[in-house]
Amino acid sequence: MIKRWNNSPEFLMSSQISDRILILKKRSIFCKSSILICIDGLLRVGIVMEKVGYRVEEDILGVVEIPINAYYGISTARAIQNFQISGLRFPRVLIKAFGLIKYAAAKVNMELGLLEGEKAEAIMKASMEVAEGRFDVHFPVDIFQTGSGTSTNMNANEVIANRAIEILGGKIGDKKLIHPNDHVNMCQSTNDVFPTAINVSVADSIINHLLPSLEILNNTLESKVREFEGIVKCGRTHLQDAVPITLGQEFSGYLSAIDHGIERIKKNIDELLELPIGGTAVGTGLNAHPDFGRLVVEELARLTGIPFKVAKNKFEALQLRDSCVSISGVLKTIAGSILRLCNDLRLLSSGPNTGLGEIEIPAVQAGSSIMPGKVNPVILESTMLACVKVIGNDLSITLANQLGELELNMGMPLIAYDLLQSIQILANSSRNLATRCINGITPDIEKCRYYAEVSPSLITVISPLVGYDAAAKIARKVVGEKKTVREALIEEGFTEREVDEILDLKRLTMGGILRKR
Repeated sequence: MIKRWNNSPEFLMSSQISDRILILKKRSIFCKSSILICIDGLLRVGIVMEKVGYRVEEDILGVVEIPINAYYGISTARAIQNFQISGLRFPRVLIKAFGLIKYAAAKVNMELGLLEGEKAEAIMKASMEVAEGRFDVHFPVDIFQTGSGTSTNMNANEVIANRAIEILGGKIGDKKLIHPNDHVNMCQSTNDVFPTAINVSVADSIINHLLPSLEILNNTLESKVREFEGIVKCGRTHLQDAVPITLGQEFSGYLSAIDHGIERIKKNIDELLELPIGGTAVGTGLNAHPDFGRLVVEELARLTGIPFKVAKNKFEALQLRDSCVSISGVLKTIAGSILRLCNDLRLLSSGPNTGLGEIEIPAVQAGSSIMPGKVNPVILESTMLACVKVIGNDLSITLANQLGELELNMGMPLIAYDLLQSIQILANSSRNLATRCINGITPDIEKCRYYAEVSPSLITVISPLVGYDAAAKIARKVVGEKKTVREALIEEGFTEREVDEILDLKRLTMGGILRKR
């Protein structure tokens, strides 16, 4: 089916059996916008390609037409054509890192006398604008690209070069004024820039986003430990009744897990602070000033307030991303701890009438499209999904670190994307869990105590007095004859006073051994 669109002879649509509408016009450059049209009686989502004009750039492979309003250049345009894989794009924090690196490089090259002042100043201004997010829309390259990340590094070089040209009063694409490779990429290679950008963005995300979120979760749990300190409840092992515990003690375990996770991050982040910039293509530093790497690292430390340092061995830093695998493993451990915490809270809050119901979590939205009044633990469940994704990303990062051979790792784009995603969703879900769920938890004190009092495992306390086998017989009587523990102990000859001491539930949560009669 071929028909005219908006009565314009320039735009033709071919729908066939596809949901996509292809608008065809010879040798024109278009931008996309969504439309709704009716095809065979069905409402379809189509794409209109509106003519916006183009400029022409040439490289050793030939000529490419680029949208006239695009700040990127021919390398990025080829990458857009070559890597139409997922539609996934790198997050803002990685683009920020590229901007900071290019700013630092231009400044250092100017100070070393390698780049003339006017060009350097323009590149620095353009780089900082990229770091601030003004040109994010001009970073369209898919994350599934060349394994070194060359397309994204060149994307940054081209955007910064063209913006610098504009700052200098030139015409975008005039490489004679500012060249993306010769000037913006001076003393650099993708092979040392991309891993540097990974480490800068990951460290930035951890220090300024993840750790503060985990601290909020940690502080919220700590307040609940204090609040629940005196609430006695039944402990459970294998989902069976066990000896008493306080709700505060139970929550202290969750608190300790998060506290250890924070400490693990702090212990492992030091390796991430090592930057390989200055190693250029294979780690030798060919085509870079001997002081370039050190000075760029110092400038990045100044810009970010993060104590970055020169990599101890730049060859290792280019061959492997072990620092990323290491920190991902820590994130996986924390995700596992939070996943377990959420699962416990779902059990403890189960009900309202047929579950444990020892705690009540805040109701934040209706839980069912068919059962009126039902409320589900949605914050817990969303957090659990995020944790599962972090755990899955860890395997992806581990495998990507094995890609490549000899002098270069070839899994860097995937490592960057997955690691930054893990940090983001772990940080956001941790904060959400703390503020929208745990902070509002209230205990059912009477139900907690009731479960503790009827647990047959209370017999454990007399085991040192009468022996394990005799205590087991009393426990079986409690269960089999539907007796209370108090009744069973009195039948065994214990006095009321002794039973009161034995069944002092709060004392039982403090450990120790009952004195012999």
